[in-house]
Amino acid sequence: MRRALALFVVLAIALSVSTARAAPRIAVGSKAFAESWILGDALALLAGASADVEHRKSLGGTEIAYQALRTGAIDVYPEYTGTIGEVILASPDRPSTEEMRQRLATDGVLMSDPLGFNDGYAIAVTVATATSRGLRTLSDLARHPELKMGFSHEFLGRADGWPGLSRRYGMTNGEVRGIQHELAYEALATGKIDATDIYTTDAQIRALSLVLLADDRAFFRRYDAVLLYRADLPARASDAFHAMERLVGAVDDARMMRANARVVLDKVGSLQAAEELVSPILGTGSRLESRSVAREIAVNVWRHLELVGLSLFAAILVGVPLGILATRARILSAVTLSGAAIVQTIPSLALLAFLIPLLGIGAVPALVALFLYSLLPIVESTYVGLTSIPRELLDASEALGLTRRAQLLKVALPMASPAILSGIKTSAVINVGTATIAALVGAEGLGKPILEGIALRDTRQILQGALPAALLSLGVRWGFSLVEKIVVPPGLRLRHPDG
Repeated sequence: MRRALALFVVLAIALSVSTARAAPRIAVGSKAFAESWILGDALALLAGASADVEHRKSLGGTEIAYQALRTGAIDVYPEYTGTIGEVILASPDRPSTEEMRQRLATDGVLMSDPLGFNDGYAIAVTVATATSRGLRTLSDLARHPELKMGFSHEFLGRADGWPGLSRRYGMTNGEVRGIQHELAYEALATGKIDATDIYTTDAQIRALSLVLLADDRAFFRRYDAVLLYRADLPARASDAFHAMERLVGAVDDARMMRANARVVLDKVGSLQAAEELVSPILGTGSRLESRSVAREIAVNVWRHLELVGLSLFAAILVGVPLGILATRARILSAVTLSGAAIVQTIPSLALLAFLIPLLGIGAVPALVALFLYSLLPIVESTYVGLTSIPRELLDASEALGLTRRAQLLKVALPMASPAILSGIKTSAVINVGTATIAALVGAEGLGKPILEGIALRDTRQILQGALPAALLSLGVRWGFSLVEKIVVPPGLRLRHPDG
């Protein structure tokens, strides 16, 4: 007895020591553009010596990243003071640093001092346009309403973007179009547009020798890069937090622009650019493990299959019974089918933003969204298959004395199986494509290389996600042709022209 008690005490002490020594876990977030990836990787490098760090990359926009921080799905991510005031705090004025800190603290979020660079908005034109039109300031630009403007959709919709800028300078340009930020540079270089919005640390400014027009009426606010982090992080992972703080004040505009150029122009990975950014700060060659392209594709394909398979399985378990239920009464049919249809009309990004406060980020909200989007084809196909069975067959089964349950299992469902399977197949194929949205909430999958490739205009990276996704869709179709031979009775299988 004493030996057992002594053994128990030793094990308890060993367990407590092991737990005390376990490295804290930290989740770093970043948004879906190169500069945010680089800073996220830099934070992971700095914290990696004293914490178990995970980098949740390419979160889909400010709202999603901040919601993830508030709910504890991530612990820290790089942000900009202008975005904090305009988007997060939705302040019509320009709050001071102290005002921002006070309002963020009510969400359990703290803000670091600036990292050292300002990545604000500016309006850029080519040297040829600036010379031929005599453009040096935004007031000069306002005197040329004939010029073609191409702005990012975000800039067109933000109060501190085109709406406010046009009012401040009295701009009346007739041709103002929305264009993806990365594509605007090509449009500018080829003369399709004359002016566009840029971020002041964009690598293309130097690469294309663009002219930034002076904001002579001081419209644009500063976008100083800062860290937003959870209030409990300094106490929970003090060594890692202090290591990340070494980034504060250490990155000026030129250094950040060079790091961006390494990713956007030289096509190196954000991790390598982050290592180059961090090495002078640490005086060391700290590294994170990087995956080979083949391993990265394999990991993304496996995660994609997990998301599609689990969400589809759940949709089948729920959708088929709902389809059966819809056949019982007209009111049930209207409620069930209309409810499933309404879910399909909700934009995926809006649905994810709604789910994040409830479920955090990662696989769970992605699975819920995919499950909801998978329901309608399955519910509809089940309902159509069951209601299309000739009434005489159902009457005959009833005359044979079959119970209602036996009629459903032995007659109705086998007869409806071609339609039900067709709906499941449709749902599965759609799901393979829709699952790319998982990357927006840090669940990775094949959407990750697609989103990053679009941001970098890197066709090879896009294909690393698009080609496997296309092959998966073909594989799903082929797989369901095999399932049909097993599930659907021979006399009910669809006949093909080739026999």
